Amino acid sequence: MQATAPTSTGEPAAALQPAYQRKPALPALTGIRTLLAVSILMFHFTPSGLGWFYPIIDNGYVFVSFFFLISGYILAYNYLDRPARLKLSDFWVARLSRLYPVYLFALIIFWEMLRVEHQVRSTKDFWEGTFLSIILMQGWFPTLATFWNTVAWTLSCEMTLYAIFPLLMRVPWPSKPLRLIALILIFWSCGLIPQMIYLTLNPDHLSTVITHTIAAPWAHAIGLADVHLNLVNTDRYTGGWWVEWLKYTPLPYLCTFMAGIVLGKLQNVLKLTSNQRLAVALVGFAWGWCTFYLLIKHLPYIMIHGGLLTPIFATIIIGLSGPHIVTTVFSWRPLVEIGSATYCLYLLHFNTFILIHTHHLPERLHFARFDPWVSYIVVIAFALAARKFIEHPCQRMIGDWWKRRKETRARQQPA
Repeated sequence: MQATAPTSTGEPAAALQPAYQRKPALPALTGIRTLLAVSILMFHFTPSGLGWFYPIIDNGYVFVSFFFLISGYILAYNYLDRPARLKLSDFWVARLSRLYPVYLFALIIFWEMLRVEHQVRSTKDFWEGTFLSIILMQGWFPTLATFWNTVAWTLSCEMTLYAIFPLLMRVPWPSKPLRLIALILIFWSCGLIPQMIYLTLNPDHLSTVITHTIAAPWAHAIGLADVHLNLVNTDRYTGGWWVEWLKYTPLPYLCTFMAGIVLGKLQNVLKLTSNQRLAVALVGFAWGWCTFYLLIKHLPYIMIHGGLLTPIFATIIIGLSGPHIVTTVFSWRPLVEIGSATYCLYLLHFNTFILIHTHHLPERLHFARFDPWVSYIVVIAFALAARKFIEHPCQRMIGDWWKRRKETRARQQPA
């Protein structure tokens, strides 16, 4: 059976694209999704003794923007060069059939979290949060974005971006690599503007403000004074309406998603040899290593969260989009298998881990001394099971229903 290009969730897309439009599979990107999702899992529930891995895990939140970039990239890789215009209804049904069943399953099994929300929220916020969560709109409301399923705000953002993607397909994107690279950098720069405004204006009136002095000998030589910048200091625990708007709502991630779309177009026009693509991958990973181990502690948290590392991630994606020794490593079958379930893993990991420990299962089942590692394994196994027994069957069922509906309507059309 011929491998086909993956969807934005890492699955084969044979049913979604005609045979003449099939493109090579990108298993290395599916494989690296495993490492990204596990890093986010460990970021939320960090074990001790990580040693050299700690700088990566401690900053695992940055991989959320990596996923937004990959989403735009895979959609563009699969769809942008199709000669026929994409039907909006077909695209949206394909997205919903893959994403919403597992999302709804998560809401149902995490009903205990809804009970907690009822205890800690006002009546108004509770009912608003419940309704918005069911229709995947909670991400538009910063104070309700983490309602019920804490990490599901990302899916709310994704669905918003998916909704506009068919419209973006009609944009006359550049076709020359240099222009596409320039456009990626423009989107990246524009995407950081809200974070820069936040750092300088401090709209949440935070008390932790740091003065940064910019001094240059050449400026002194021509009589210019030092520049003093008062920038608000933020971290993962910083609260406030505006910082939560930057972290949880769709608009701050639009430019990252758009950069991913342009990156997918760049992949479609690039002509790189295996050795050249290997060099790009190595540069991307080396760049990432230097950033995580040498620079990241000096960079503003809200800028990192908002996509500051997008050029690094884009370099890695391009590097892993062709055959060479590094992609062979990331295409290792267990990595790809788990990678195809990263949507389930991401959506289920947070509340599942909390419930495991709320009910004291490690103590009751006598594996507490091996925790959190056993809990990690349980969460991953649960995600794989959800993919096999919820995601795929529901997707096939909805896809078959939609196909039958289209055939019935076609037969009813007058000749």
